[in-house]
Amino acid sequence: MKKGPGSGACPSAGVPDKITEPNSDDNRSNGASAMEKDVLSSPGELENIQLKPSSETHRKKLCGYLNKLGIRGPIKTWKSRWFIYDENKCHLLYYRTAQDINPLGSIDLSSASFDCKVENDEGVFEIRTPNRVFTLKAISKQAMMYWLQQLQVRRWEFCSAQSRLPVGSSQLVNEPLVGRTNVADDEGFLPPVKTPTEVVGLQAASLPAPQTATALQNISLKHPWTEIQNTVYNICGSKQLWGNDGNVFNFNKFQEHSEQEGEVEVQCTVKETPEDGRMESKLNLFRKAKWMNSSLTEEQPRERNSMDKVNVLQQQMLTLTEEVKSQKELVKLLHKALEAAQQEKRVSSMYLTAAEDKDRLELVRHKVRQISDLTSRLEAVEQEKKELEQIVALRDSHIQELKEHVQLLMEKNHAKQQVIMALTEQRAREHSDSLQEANTITAETLYKQQEEIEHLKDDIDAYKTQNQFLNSEIHQVTRLWTRVAENEKALLMKCAYLQAQNCQMESKYLTVLRKLQETVCGLPSSHAEMVRNLIQEALRWDVKEGADLNLNPVSEYDEYGFMTVPDYEVEDWKLLAKIQALEMKSNNLRSQEAVEKPLRDRWNSIVELSPSAELKSLIRSGIPVEHRQRVWKWIVSQHCSYLPDHYQQLLRQSKSTEHPACRQIELDLPRTLTNNKHFSSPTSQLIPKLRRVLLAFSWHNPAIGYCQGLNRLAAVALLVLEDEENAFWCLVHIVENLMPADYYSDTLITSQVDQRVFKDFLAEKLPRLTTHFEQYQIDVSLITFNWFLVAFVDSLVSDILLRVWDAFLYEGTKVIFRYALAIFKYNEEEILRIHDSVEIYQYLRFFTRMIVDGRKLLNIAFNDLNPFPMKLLRNRRRIHRGELETELCELEQIKAAYVKGRAEQGSRGLEEAVSEEEEEI
Repeated sequence: MKKGPGSGACPSAGVPDKITEPNSDDNRSNGASAMEKDVLSSPGELENIQLKPSSETHRKKLCGYLNKLGIRGPIKTWKSRWFIYDENKCHLLYYRTAQDINPLGSIDLSSASFDCKVENDEGVFEIRTPNRVFTLKAISKQAMMYWLQQLQVRRWEFCSAQSRLPVGSSQLVNEPLVGRTNVADDEGFLPPVKTPTEVVGLQAASLPAPQTATALQNISLKHPWTEIQNTVYNICGSKQLWGNDGNVFNFNKFQEHSEQEGEVEVQCTVKETPEDGRMESKLNLFRKAKWMNSSLTEEQPRERNSMDKVNVLQQQMLTLTEEVKSQKELVKLLHKALEAAQQEKRVSSMYLTAAEDKDRLELVRHKVRQISDLTSRLEAVEQEKKELEQIVALRDSHIQELKEHVQLLMEKNHAKQQVIMALTEQRAREHSDSLQEANTITAETLYKQQEEIEHLKDDIDAYKTQNQFLNSEIHQVTRLWTRVAENEKALLMKCAYLQAQNCQMESKYLTVLRKLQETVCGLPSSHAEMVRNLIQEALRWDVKEGADLNLNPVSEYDEYGFMTVPDYEVEDWKLLAKIQALEMKSNNLRSQEAVEKPLRDRWNSIVELSPSAELKSLIRSGIPVEHRQRVWKWIVSQHCSYLPDHYQQLLRQSKSTEHPACRQIELDLPRTLTNNKHFSSPTSQLIPKLRRVLLAFSWHNPAIGYCQGLNRLAAVALLVLEDEENAFWCLVHIVENLMPADYYSDTLITSQVDQRVFKDFLAEKLPRLTTHFEQYQIDVSLITFNWFLVAFVDSLVSDILLRVWDAFLYEGTKVIFRYALAIFKYNEEEILRIHDSVEIYQYLRFFTRMIVDGRKLLNIAFNDLNPFPMKLLRNRRRIHRGELETELCELEQIKAAYVKGRAEQGSRGLEEAVSEEEEEI
């Protein structure tokens, strides 16, 4: 029997929105939701259903029969399935027949790729999803290529509709897939495939489903409940269609609608009335009646005599007989399940009707014995299954060995055939002159060659088609990937912007709390208590709480282990430190795409380092974390000649002989970079490395030995370079190459000279600030002396500090002068607003920690303070060194005169005391 195109005439009506792995509950809901679209609002509308043309006449429904490869353990079988594309979800749903109401499953095409291989059978192609590979087979090569091309187009349209690119995206990505015929022709893409209307589309639903070898082969054992629902639905629909008289062709009720149909596509415009279950059967009745009536109308000219009608009825009878056989098999399975359920019900009834507990206990024991028996049977079956699997594995390995042996024999045979052919050709050439018939090719040989040529041509065409399809697939997937990448980039930029805004809002909130903290004494007690609670809550904010959602982007430590929010003892300073950390994070997030990413791209393009103006500019802008270690090693190697085993010799010497500075080093180790997690604890791994580096340097340079401040320089070198020997040579480079002589001597004479030079530059570059300091008698050397001695360690935040060190290691001490002046210029207006010497000193003590915009500071240091020639710095140092040495000589003379006077005064007092004693005697 030909089944009417129930779901074929309006296929989307019987298809749920999304089905991945149907179960019993899902099938009920899916069936109900599907029928909501098909049920008419009232029974009277059954005869007045609207027939209207499709709004998109050029858009054909993608549906048809395909064979799906089912794998059940080692058994692989092809099963015929009705496939239909869901426009809303970009899913390819598959049913057992076109008349089924519930799908057996679906394939998500939004993230799938398609492939066809020449070595496969004709019409076989694959749909690869992230979770599974579906192998399908079309009836012909043309149908396969049509399915593949249409699935590509539908996937592209769905992805384009789901994601919209931001302004400025490339034209290649925004360009639609269809309509690029020139590109496809030029680049060898697959041309549009003609629609095989006989096997694809709504007309294919009216054809009988492809028959299988056995009746039960096409039934899905994986989805029994769905099969039962579809079977019951089809049976009920068939009974209502036949009516009481059993006449299958009683269609007078629907003749009027079938005559009006013509070439107009039927669209079921229905209202959602899921509670009216009777309308489902009426709608099914209308569908099957309409299809059968239309099929009769089409076949009427060909069935003019009664003999043709009898043949048609016989054919339908055969089809119904096959269908009844399959339904009987299914009914048998249902009977078995029913018997098991009834048996269970009888046992339960006996248990409930038992008069005494002893009888119930006996029933329970009997049930336990049955369960135990079944468990033992199950274990035996499982053991047998394992044995069979082992046997199968052994047979598979044996088959594989046989295949390899056969392959080896085939290769040997092929080699022998080649030898035979070569000998035959040689023999033919030897007798070419004597035998005239050897120069002619027989008809049989020519026919074989022509046949082989035809096969080769077919292979070439197949590979060409495969290549064109794969070109189209790669081209489309690449464009989809580009679209996703650009969307991801836009979302990351938006996320960074929102995070920056979040940091700013949190910073403003903390600033308001700080202002309220200053005025808390004038507030009412309740308000003051509320302010204190809010401040305590703000200080207790744990950055790890929002780690999963990334709501608080401020981490506790940076890449090198420095605390982003210093742990001050004073509550006001804690609040201020948190405000500063949030402001700095906000600035970093805002400059990430505009500044940091182009800078990182420029660094990534540098393969080999060599001194140049471009490299100098890049180093001034800051070295990215991933390149800093490599660049620092290169800078140190350019100025220090590594002596093999020199560092190890110094370590051995420090172990054998204790250096005089060893005690001072041990005292300074716990005080080194206390705001860094790698040095905050005495058990940290970098503490022993730092000790060895300082001891090795004290033996390497006995003139200096050890000076307070070298521990901080070596600690920063260890954090970046990680290897202690590289950190040792970096310390040597700083002390012996970058810093002037006597910078770390006992007198620190050069350090004092630099402070006088800095005052001169401060007066020239920032005259207003210098006048302000002179007015309140502020000596800036009390603040800046430590800056120069340890290159801003423990003064600037880690992010800015390491950028200063990048340029300092490459250019020298001139960078320290630039940044010292830039720090005062950065905070010039704030300092000028303070009119008290004590407050100025308090502000200068911590004002370097309030610098949050590193790019602004860098711009001031290397742009606003120009010109800043090194020659001028050397001249100023020479002048002030001479003045300082003269002053020191005068001090030495005064000191000597004082000591001499004290000595003479002491001797004169001694003589007077002796004379007085003699007089007394």
